Amino acid sequence: MHIVIISSKEWHRHLVKEIEKQIDATVTYLGKKVDVTAEYLMELKPDWVFFPHWSYIIPAEVYENFRCVIFHMTDLPFGRGGSPLQNLIARGIYETKITALRCVKELDAGPIYAKRPLSLWGSAEEIYLRAGEITKEMIIDLVRENPVPYEQTGEAITFKRRIPADGDIGNLNCLSQVFDYIRMLDADGYPAAFLQMNHLRMEFSRASLKDGCILADVKITMQEECLNESLLLQPIRTMRFLV
Repeated sequence: MHIVIISSKEWHRHLVKEIEKQIDATVTYLGKKVDVTAEYLMELKPDWVFFPHWSYIIPAEVYENFRCVIFHMTDLPFGRGGSPLQNLIARGIYETKITALRCVKELDAGPIYAKRPLSLWGSAEEIYLRAGEITKEMIIDLVRENPVPYEQTGEAITFKRRIPADGDIGNLNCLSQVFDYIRMLDADGYPAAFLQMNHLRMEFSRASLKDGCILADVKITMQEECLNESLLLQPIRTMRFLV
């Protein structure tokens, strides 16, 4: 048995040893887009190809020639498309399911192998780590049980991939929304929630909501054209603020 795990996030690399401990299989980890080719996979000859988190289009010659399973953080067919974690929390949805599905041409539309519940409380990093553990258990169960996937049913709702500008918290109406925006973007590699005030940009992380206020770390930077002014050439530090 040979399993290939493909992820654009380093936090999935540890899955290799943990899965090999529990099932009789060789597990190969790929984290680079250039390695995800039909030619390379043919050399590996995998029985399963799992995508716990992948930010790129999977080539047709890959999913047409190998059993490719992707993991999506919504209860499909609700929430197809990009940025599922952020789109769910922005809509006030705090409980979801991780769906394991066969990769097909249409985005997130393939037949489903399994679903597992996932809480969306905590920072984005905490949620992704939690999801990684659930995904590991799902991979192990899929390899052991080899289930037959079933077609999706119900109305398909598609999310739009969010962009960095969507992290602007300046127009939000209540503190709970502000808190959600900060935490849902608080993970390595993601653009932080921010406020832009003239030449100052404030980016927020490590937020907590307590006694009617938000405690958060704030990174303050200045627009490049302002850095020539001597008054502004002071060290900028990450500070703890009441928001």
